[in-house]
Amino acid sequence: MRRRTMTARLVFAGWLGGRASRATAQAASNEAYGPNGFDLRNALVPAEAIERGGPPRDGIPAIDAPRFVPARDAGLQDRDRVLGLALDGQVRAYPVRILNWHEIVNDRIGTRQVAITYCPLCGTGVAFDATVGGRTLDFGVSGLLYNSDVLLYDRTTQSLWSQILMQAITGPMRGETLRPLPLAHTTWGAWRRRHPATQVLSTDTGHRRNYARDPYVGYEHEARPMFSVQHQDDRLPSNAWVLGLRLGGVTRAYPFDWLERQADGKGRLHDHLGGLDVVLHFDRTARSAEVRDVQGRLLPSMSAYWFAWVAFHPRTELMESPTMAAPIAPPTSGQR
Repeated sequence: MRRRTMTARLVFAGWLGGRASRATAQAASNEAYGPNGFDLRNALVPAEAIERGGPPRDGIPAIDAPRFVPARDAGLQDRDRVLGLALDGQVRAYPVRILNWHEIVNDRIGTRQVAITYCPLCGTGVAFDATVGGRTLDFGVSGLLYNSDVLLYDRTTQSLWSQILMQAITGPMRGETLRPLPLAHTTWGAWRRRHPATQVLSTDTGHRRNYARDPYVGYEHEARPMFSVQHQDDRLPSNAWVLGLRLGGVTRAYPFDWLERQADGKGRLHDHLGGLDVVLHFDRTARSAEVRDVQGRLLPSMSAYWFAWVAFHPRTELMESPTMAAPIAPPTSGQR
C-alpha cells in the first residue's frame, strides 16, 4: 500500500487537476502517433522499455522564462539542496524544491542557451549547452521515462533525449549528443558560502505550485526503483548515493559513504581514470562531491542513485574497496 501511495503521489507531482486539461487533450489527440505523441520507431533503445511516467507531454511544465533573485531574497534554508552553475562569469543556483515540480529550466547565460535538468526519480541534475550542430534548442518534459530517467524532448524537432545518456534516442536528432556543463549538486549553505553573489531561481515561475512541499518526500528510502530499468546490479543498494564519472570511455562510481571514509581531512581524494589524473572533493557536511583535474578545472560528473547510474553504465567500475587501486569490477556476462 505504501508503495502504491508513493507512486501515485510522484506520478501526479507536476500535473495538477484542471491545469493539465490542455495537455491531456493534446496527448489524447496525439496518442495514435505514439506514447504522448512521440514516434518511437528506430529508437536507439528498446522502444518497449520507454514507458509513461503518468503525466502527459508538458504535464510537468518546463520553466521557459526563469526569473532570479539575489541570495538574500532566496528564502532557502542552509540544508536545502540546489544545483549550482558558474558559467561565463555568472553564478546561479536552481533550488531542487522548484526543480521537483518542473524538471527543466531553459535558461540563457550571456549569449549561451543552457538547459538545467533534474530527474527526481534518479536524483540526477545535469546542465547542458543547448546548442547542437549549430542549432539552438529548448526542451520540454515528454512525460516518458527510460530506465526510470526523464526523457526530454526538443521543441524544434520533437526528438526525445535521454538526460543521463545525454543523447537523442528518437527523431530527427537521433544519435546527436548534448555537451554537459559542470554543475554542483550541493546544499544552499555550501553554495552560498562559495558564491555569496549568486543569483537564485525565483519561485515566481509563472506556475502555481506549493514549492514549500516536497512531492517526493520519503522516496529516497524506497528499496527499488519504481519504474523498470534494463540493468540491475546488487553491488550496492539501489538507493545508495554515488558520484558517477566518465573519462576516456571509462566509467567509475564513487559511493558517498566510501568517499566519507577514504577522503582526507580536507575532503580530497586522488584518482586516475581514462588516462587523466583527477582530484575528488567531498564535502562531508553538505554530502556533495565534485571532480577537478590537476589544474583545478571542474569536470562534469553526476550525483545519482546507484540504480540509475548503473542502469545506464552496466560496466561501471565501483570504488568500494579499501584502496583506490582496486575498484570492484562489474559482474561478468550472465550475472546481475
